[in-house]
Amino acid sequence: MTAVAPVAAAKPGGSTPRGGAAGRPSVAAWLVAVPFLAFVGTFLVYPTVLVLFGAFQDSNGAFTLDNLTSLFTGVVFDAFVRSIELSALTAVIGAIFGALLTWAIAVGNPDGMLRRTVIAGSGVLAQFGGVPLAFAFLATVGFEGLVTKFLRDNVGIDLFAGSAWLFELPGLTLVYTFFQIPLMVIVFLPALDGLRPQWREANASLGGTSWTYWRHVGGPILTPPFLGALLLLFANAFSAYATAAAIVSQGSPIVPLQIRGFLTGEVVLGQENLGKALGLGMVIVVSIAMGVNVLLQKRVAKWVR
Repeated sequence: MTAVAPVAAAKPGGSTPRGGAAGRPSVAAWLVAVPFLAFVGTFLVYPTVLVLFGAFQDSNGAFTLDNLTSLFTGVVFDAFVRSIELSALTAVIGAIFGALLTWAIAVGNPDGMLRRTVIAGSGVLAQFGGVPLAFAFLATVGFEGLVTKFLRDNVGIDLFAGSAWLFELPGLTLVYTFFQIPLMVIVFLPALDGLRPQWREANASLGGTSWTYWRHVGGPILTPPFLGALLLLFANAFSAYATAAAIVSQGSPIVPLQIRGFLTGEVVLGQENLGKALGLGMVIVVSIAMGVNVLLQKRVAKWVR
């Protein structure tokens, strides 16, 4: 346990705490927060309110549930299924390989070159997405990419024999995994660093083995943060748009691309608000994933303080 220094009791007639009376934020603190609150309100709260109300309106502005019922039928429902499958698959792949990479640097020298390099690279690659990431893959393994031409001309292997897989869900799975693994490293490393050597020593002093340590100590402690990171990766992939939009130029296999189709005018007459219903569905799915993640983080917080 971390020792906490005693706090001196406030004397009668003493000065007011910095936060104001009863710890309330001061006027200066609110003024500093105004730009952030304005940004959040403009680009998060306001669009969410528009999506929420628009999902329950028809083209004339009247209340309707048809937009929501359409989410469970036809190509819209198929897009949700494909989005969930893509997000779940890339989250599992990213979580497994990311956890292994995290373990490799966690057990090594805390000041070593490997750890510093992996952490720095993960911080960059986790944010490397959109058009730059799509271009990198197209230039590498596209129809005329560097690796594709080398294998075709020198080894006789055609990566696209009979299938344009890079521009379909298999290709999106590969591309999404590229930023899921470094994100897992960033999210999961604090949990591994929170495993204290004293716990392993106590296990050994009581006659325990490595199996008993991971079965009764390490495993139960790491399971909640691992599952929380898995949910974060799922939400990250489920809400990704720019990378898929840059790779998939035709069709809308996943929900973000379906929404793009409705927002760019490619809609059937009378279904203009169906795109907002799709957005509401995405908000609900991501909110559930993040809500479970918060509960898992609260469960393990007492162990990693």
